[in-house]
Amino acid sequence: QTKKTMPRSPSSYDYSLLLFLFLTHLTSFRYYATRSFRLAEGFVFLRYINNQNRLYVSRETMASTYCRNAFLEAISEACTASLQRPVKLEPASGGGYAGGGGAQTSAVLDVNTGDKYFVKSCRNNKQMLRAEYLGVKEMADTHTIQVPTPVAYGNTKDGGAFVVFEYLDMGAPSSPELSREMGRQLAKMHRHHGTMNMFGFHVNNTIGATPQPNLPWMEDWAEFWDLHRLGHMLTLTGDCGGMSPKDVDALRAKTKALLSRHTPSPSLLHGDLWGGNKGYARLKGRVEGEPITCPVIFDPATYYGDREADLAMTELFGGFTNDFYKGYDEEWPIPQGYDQRKVVYNLFHVLNHYVLFGGGYLGQARNMIQQIMRM
Repeated sequence: QTKKTMPRSPSSYDYSLLLFLFLTHLTSFRYYATRSFRLAEGFVFLRYINNQNRLYVSRETMASTYCRNAFLEAISEACTASLQRPVKLEPASGGGYAGGGGAQTSAVLDVNTGDKYFVKSCRNNKQMLRAEYLGVKEMADTHTIQVPTPVAYGNTKDGGAFVVFEYLDMGAPSSPELSREMGRQLAKMHRHHGTMNMFGFHVNNTIGATPQPNLPWMEDWAEFWDLHRLGHMLTLTGDCGGMSPKDVDALRAKTKALLSRHTPSPSLLHGDLWGGNKGYARLKGRVEGEPITCPVIFDPATYYGDREADLAMTELFGGFTNDFYKGYDEEWPIPQGYDQRKVVYNLFHVLNHYVLFGGGYLGQARNMIQQIMRM
């Protein structure tokens, strides 16, 4: 005889299972019913509703358009004040490389004149852009080597910041003579010692995304390097990944001894002169006849220091030809002892790359420290 089973009443488990299935179905529906596309005007959400079969643009588009217009208005006002003429900017093609600091880049066009400008903007590190503006302006005022002329700096109502430069037509091919001329022009810039005639800069800035202290100004180069460069990087890297206090003290003492035998004058430095921060631009409308091609340096970490620090970095990652160094020597020969000091200066950059990227830079830095200690 078959035993009859009475139907049981639903339990809390049954209700939980039904709720789970319902939520899963709802989530799947929402996933497949919503699609987002990035359009030129910003992030625009296109939503397809099954039972109404219609399309509408969400509020995110209006907010993005409003922010874009407010941004263009802010930089237009800043350029108007700086250039002392009416400026009305609109988006343009281009933008280029932003450097390692995390800023966003874009290009804008003045509809009144047809002039094009390069814009960097950010929300989280306004002082970085102000420092870059001041650094590029310091180099531009020497009238020695071409830089993107700084036009304006300002803040936006939403808490962001921007800096505007002239837009240069980059990508011109190099040549032995252009490389040689870049070396000559860099040496001429290094001959500018600043109004303070001390080591440092008017503001602290960044090298890549890493803070770079330049204040207070100092008269002694060895002390400046120990405090603001080597000591700073050792702090950021945890004493190069865990060196003993005794070894750290020995490294700093050895470095100061090496630099104390060298008494450079303060030179205006680019500060981050690797191959990716130089190039060649075509300048149009500045001279009669055909456009000319000239060397350009950009994205600096400017300060007043030993000129050899700039030269050392040009050798660290390559990208500079023998003609460049010949041109520099023609204008201002490099003193004896540079081969040792360039290891000291490039240790700073390798430690910074360990801060930024980690990886094998730690081993490279330790090898350089051993090399310094044997000097």
